[in-house]
Amino acid sequence: MRERSNIRGGLCTAALLSCTLLCASTAAAQEWTTSLVDVHQGSPLSDRARGLGNGGYELQSGSWVSFTRWYHANWVDMHIDLLTQITPDTGILWGFGTGEQAEKYRIEPSFKLGFLTQIHPNPNSTLSLSVTSVIGGNLTEKPCEADYGDLGTYSVNCRLAAGETAPEETLKYLVSAKPETMHLWLNYRLTF
Repeated sequence: MRERSNIRGGLCTAALLSCTLLCASTAAAQEWTTSLVDVHQGSPLSDRARGLGNGGYELQSGSWVSFTRWYHANWVDMHIDLLTQITPDTGILWGFGTGEQAEKYRIEPSFKLGFLTQIHPNPNSTLSLSVTSVIGGNLTEKPCEADYGDLGTYSVNCRLAAGETAPEETLKYLVSAKPETMHLWLNYRLTF
């Protein structure tokens, strides 16, 4: 099986970085200011990982095994977004995510880089455009080792270990997901 490459995402990130560097070089003489735009915990991938903890299964002995302990993180992925203003109408959007981890999954730390610009078609209106790209932040579920008695021990998807699926087949259902990597916002504001 061949690996798929993300050439288009790499080209978009390179174009975004080039645009940011071009703006930085044209505004080198101006003093830059950095402002906090947003701080929040959680993300769609955090919610998805928490959802994996729903349910459980019963062992042959009759005792219940809950998924909650495997998918409970002590720290939820925190995101901090900043804006560095390079001209009155242009800025660099950047930030990072801390990532999160539990026994059976991991969300990688992430880095955000972007560009924001605005124009004023008339004194009462503003048209703004921003583009951001996220690098990292992938969600990966980890397997379990399950003992099937006389059948042996297998590496399995923890959530499907007690089901009817063959142990080796459960691994293809491990969650592997990426965050949204590119955002484009176009906003028009009219004040009257």
